[in-house]
Amino acid sequence: MRAKKITSINIKQYKRKREMNIGVFIFAIVFIYLIITVIMYATQDRVSIYEVREGSILNDHSYNGLVIRDETVVNAEESGYINYCQGESSKVKSGANVYVVSSKKMSYDDKAKEGAVPLSQEQQDTLRIKTQNFNENFNTQKFSSVYSLKNEIANAFLFASNQTQTSRIEEMIADSGSDVNIYRAPQDGILVLDSDGYESLTADSFQKKDFDKSSYKKVSLEDNMKVEKDKPAYKLIASEDWSVLIELDEDTAKKLSDLSYVKTRIDKDSESIWADFSIVKKGAEYYGKLDYDNSMIRYADDRFLNVELILEDERGLKIPRSSVVEQEFYVVPQEYITSGGNSSSSGVMVRGKGGTAVFQTADIYKSTKDKKVYLSPLELKAGTVLIKPESSETMELSETKALKGVYNINKGYAVFRQVTILAESDEYYIVQEGDPYGLYNYDHIAQEGNSVRADEVVF
Repeated sequence: MRAKKITSINIKQYKRKREMNIGVFIFAIVFIYLIITVIMYATQDRVSIYEVREGSILNDHSYNGLVIRDETVVNAEESGYINYCQGESSKVKSGANVYVVSSKKMSYDDKAKEGAVPLSQEQQDTLRIKTQNFNENFNTQKFSSVYSLKNEIANAFLFASNQTQTSRIEEMIADSGSDVNIYRAPQDGILVLDSDGYESLTADSFQKKDFDKSSYKKVSLEDNMKVEKDKPAYKLIASEDWSVLIELDEDTAKKLSDLSYVKTRIDKDSESIWADFSIVKKGAEYYGKLDYDNSMIRYADDRFLNVELILEDERGLKIPRSSVVEQEFYVVPQEYITSGGNSSSSGVMVRGKGGTAVFQTADIYKSTKDKKVYLSPLELKAGTVLIKPESSETMELSETKALKGVYNINKGYAVFRQVTILAESDEYYIVQEGDPYGLYNYDHIAQEGNSVRADEVVF
């Protein structure tokens, strides 16, 4: 039998050739790029942005002041129970009924209250108009207007109250049937129903101890109070002129010695009033004297007032001090500025090779009253020769001056804008708004001026 022939098959395994997967390659590149971007973002210094807004800086000094006035104490002409025909802080005329003295207390019953005198229609209409104007024009930055309206309303009701008071006293005198003596004002003035012993103080006679509030005592006078003959019944303030004395240290007195008038704010009602100012020296002590010629009636019953001297109250654009940097600029006469090319961009004529005149754009960063402009050294190099338009006159760039400014980043890159500083505090400047090459409300600037450079892309 024929044997079967065994055939062997030799199978060789070849390495398989790998094909590049372009998708994986692109993904790897993108992934690496994202990692690098995140690392760079996390490690780089980011520019903090500050939005410019309108604001103010108030530089003031607060003092506890001693009030002196032209005031006279009127003593009671007999002993008994006193009742007043006029209300506190009322304006009284010479000869007007001020108070009555009776041998016994007067009875204040409900009948007298029913005779209250209401505001007249004219007074009501006036108050309604004032209130409407207040509502339409109220500004939170001028809160003192609230107190002004309050005083106007209070004065209107005070007038009506005085009429009621007089009517009530007359009715009680008629009903009592007892002996009652009426006393009249010896002169015109403001009626004040208290006394404190300081009425005779003047700018010449006051002493340091008079500022000590711990020893101050005031006696208030009121209806049906028992008074003794020749004791204070009331006092009259005869003039609208009044003064406030404040204690100063020597350094402050020297700083304020050049002031002849100053804006003040009375803490009692936040009212702002201008006052004449002078320095008074007594021995080694210094005092400030604030002289007023109005608003006395609002403080007629006050001997001490907290007064703020508003030495600086500037409004403008409020920016951080950290935003302000200094940068050098070339100072060039304005007649060298021209426009050229196919646009209205400002620039200068520069002497090029062979003495030819070439127009080069140049941004103006400031112009002055003496017709000088400031050009950036980033656009022009030192030694560049400028040619005056329509003239053979030339000048070489050399003179530089520093300008204070900030970096405006409204367009995503840093642009220098000069600022005019009006006032400053520890953290902020108030700068002028509306400068041709300056800042405007709602502009965005670099909060840290030293963190960026001119023309640097910020975002």
